[in-house]
Amino acid sequence: MLALNNQRQIPQELTDQAFKQTHELLNMVSGVDFVMLCSSDGFELALASKKNLGNSGKIAAVSSSILAMVSAFISEIHLAGCKTITLDADNGKVILTAVEHPQHPMVLVAVASKDVLIGQLLYAIKKTAETLAQA
Repeated sequence: MLALNNQRQIPQELTDQAFKQTHELLNMVSGVDFVMLCSSDGFELALASKKNLGNSGKIAAVSSSILAMVSAFISEIHLAGCKTITLDADNGKVILTAVEHPQHPMVLVAVASKDVLIGQLLYAIKKTAETLAQA
């Protein structure tokens, strides 16, 4: 019989790093209003925000689901390695990025104004995701 590891706890060191990185990202790029790090199964790990977006638990769950669905779609059309999704709305932008930590895969979510410099934001998110993946 397989021994199941029911302990899904994220190490405190990683949680502390996540808190630091989300706040740095929030303040690094002008126009970013909300940054959240979620577990790949949809639980909030760290949050930094300049405005209240409501139920962060729902945002975490939906974000991880969206990334999983798009990854499945990408696989079906024979592409590989879906890492980032950009959503462009009339009043803002959302970036979802996979954080490829070897033991604790995560999703980084950033919500920004419509006038954000998208290249600057994508670069900052990529660097943040890389830092978290190595934590």
